[in-house]
Amino acid sequence: MARKHMELPTGVEFAGDAVRIRFTWRYRRCETLPYPQTAKGIKAAADLRSQVISLAKHGVLNEEKYAELFPNSSYAAENASEKITFGEYAQTWLDSREIVEGTRDNYRGTMNRYWMPALSRIAMVDITSMLLRKIIGATEWGGKTVKRSAIVRLKALFNTAVRDEVIARNPSDPIQLPARNKKVIDPFTAEEADKIIEWMYANFTGKAVRIYAAYFEFAFYSGMRTGELMALRWDEIDMAARTAHVCRIVVGGEVEERTKTKYARTVMLNSRALGALAHAKGIAGERDDDLRRVRKSSQYVFQPSGSSEYIRRVATPASHFAKALEALKIRGRNPYNCRHTYATMCLMASMNPAFIAGQLGHSVQVLLSTYARWLSSTTDWTEIGKLEERIGTKLVQE
Repeated sequence: MARKHMELPTGVEFAGDAVRIRFTWRYRRCETLPYPQTAKGIKAAADLRSQVISLAKHGVLNEEKYAELFPNSSYAAENASEKITFGEYAQTWLDSREIVEGTRDNYRGTMNRYWMPALSRIAMVDITSMLLRKIIGATEWGGKTVKRSAIVRLKALFNTAVRDEVIARNPSDPIQLPARNKKVIDPFTAEEADKIIEWMYANFTGKAVRIYAAYFEFAFYSGMRTGELMALRWDEIDMAARTAHVCRIVVGGEVEERTKTKYARTVMLNSRALGALAHAKGIAGERDDDLRRVRKSSQYVFQPSGSSEYIRRVATPASHFAKALEALKIRGRNPYNCRHTYATMCLMASMNPAFIAGQLGHSVQVLLSTYARWLSSTTDWTEIGKLEERIGTKLVQE
């Protein structure tokens, strides 16, 4: 006798003498249930399908729950022990990245501090957006920048896992990144810069500190990054050509043969920068002439006193800089603003933005977005003047 046609709910179908439901969870697409092909059996199947879809949608369907819902499923929960955990994959991901050791240490620190405590033993396929949101909500972040950086790195890890076919989709995709903190650009005026430099030359006269007067004059009038200044060597200076070749930085106390942007550049030196180099050269010569010194002058331009060949810690010049600002009663600022001061002085002198960007190791786009306020201030009335030339000064007739 022919089976009576029955209207089946969405995702429910007959399979032989049983009932099958269709859904999507990870790689699973359907399950066959030992329910009778009756109205009661069909309703039970439809209700179970709705439950599965709801649990998956809210990120709470895991291996254990799946095995509870489908105890006779061929999708065996015992295979969970063979799955890659977050901790295992994170280590593989980190080891495979082609990055410098300093950056690798930074990534490792982020993973160990913010993600490994909660995720290390969880299988990659069991990590859901809901779980990540709970971790993010429960974490005490050091600020927006720290939080954004940690989430960016987590997203990168999961993106790679998708490409490696470890997971079907990235659970961090729905997580929105915090807005970027706007960079604080707080340059000194040219007058303030000169006061600072003059004070340093007058007061930093001891052997332990006098190199820092030359260091900061060069910083103000070359625009180089702090790590680049600390790693600058004499063999990269061409006094005749008035240039400095920038190709290395100090990171974490060690010299690395790269720049922040990974591209070397040649900086053209003005008279003030050359004057600072001449002063540093004089200090190096005195070190060589001092018979009591075991450590003579080094290959690095701004060699500190003591046994080190180069300045290892950013805090060292920063402490001397702070003393000068305090003595002059100039508002305290990070020494990195020496670089911003150089950039704004160049812009206010109406120099070509493309040239300035090249000197700083920026793209033109970054230069314009970072220093737009100073670029505008020097050209606003010039631009209005162009309009006046076109429209003339004829008044509207009454």
